[in-house]
Amino acid sequence: MQRRTFLRTVSAGLGAVAFSGALWHEAASTSAVAAGASPYGPLGPPDANGVALPAGFTSRVVARTGHPIGGTLWHPAPDGGACFAAGTGWIYVSNSEVPLVGGATAIRFRPDGSVERAYRILDGTNVNCAGGRTPWNTWLSCEEIFRGRVYETDPYGERAARSRPAMGRFKHEAAACDPDRRVVYLTEDESDGCFYRFVPVTWGDLSSGRLEVLCGNASGGPVEWRPVPDPAPGVLERQTRHQVSAARHFDGGEGCHYAAGICYFTAKGDRRVWAYDAVRQSLSWVYDGGGTLDGVDNITGAPTGDLYVAEDGGNMEINIITPDGVVAPVLRLDGHGGSEITGPAFSPDGTRLYFSSQRGTSGERAGTGGITYEVTGPFRH
Repeated sequence: MQRRTFLRTVSAGLGAVAFSGALWHEAASTSAVAAGASPYGPLGPPDANGVALPAGFTSRVVARTGHPIGGTLWHPAPDGGACFAAGTGWIYVSNSEVPLVGGATAIRFRPDGSVERAYRILDGTNVNCAGGRTPWNTWLSCEEIFRGRVYETDPYGERAARSRPAMGRFKHEAAACDPDRRVVYLTEDESDGCFYRFVPVTWGDLSSGRLEVLCGNASGGPVEWRPVPDPAPGVLERQTRHQVSAARHFDGGEGCHYAAGICYFTAKGDRRVWAYDAVRQSLSWVYDGGGTLDGVDNITGAPTGDLYVAEDGGNMEINIITPDGVVAPVLRLDGHGGSEITGPAFSPDGTRLYFSSQRGTSGERAGTGGITYEVTGPFRH
């Protein structure tokens, strides 16, 4: 991918919201921003692990599907992930996007980055794709199947996972918590999927609450939330995305990330990175697919306001979108053309980025060739 700037918006509504000190509204107020270079510089040739990185960055392979790590076997088809502080070390959690056994596994790292142990935190679930971390340090693992569930899991391995059916039964993809409004945003991976929010009765307890769907069809116009009448419909009943006629539909909802009043989410069919301004209740987009960032999928962010978007296919890159509109690769995998990049997440100190190649160089749909990586370097944080 050539480095380029491509930041657009259909609304000035993204406007005055500051993203951790970085003013997104300066870029959002224009229809196109002049070209710029990556803050990390150009990518070098692939290293011994097949990862092309900017100068000053290094990679290592943390885990491979079917190989032992920290006392367990690493799961197939690693997908969505997140990091959690754990004493002087940290934990990386990863989903497994396969049927019937699915679930999620956690890796606990020592302060020097070595693996202390690994363990399962969820078993016996179906096609666990993405998810999201909560402010109370649990991992929401989402099933990407018809009438799929959200499971709340314990990254520390001390409490049993719990199903959260009040959060809806649909083809779940990702989740992002908004502690300011005390809601959880949810994406749906359908060609006519919706964007939801779950409003729990008690913040910190996801066992009961109200599922709502985003409504309003005019891009850049005001949007509103309406209750979903039946969040857990039967097999033959009207599904959640079809219950509210005014619901706004998105083609293939994927990753989801909340920061400073804005929930960013991707839609692979739309080829857009959307932005829901929760303060002004308006919808816009910060990337419209007109550039060479392809297959927008999992997304995460940094305190600087930078967004990091992983590609499902394309030329297998993770790209940065900066608050001033630069879209550029920060890494690329060589020889993984039949795979997708999943689970990008930063360590608590922001110096290490974890992610996986779901099918590795084999490209097998069962994910038997999955590889999980760590990249260390001078990330902006």
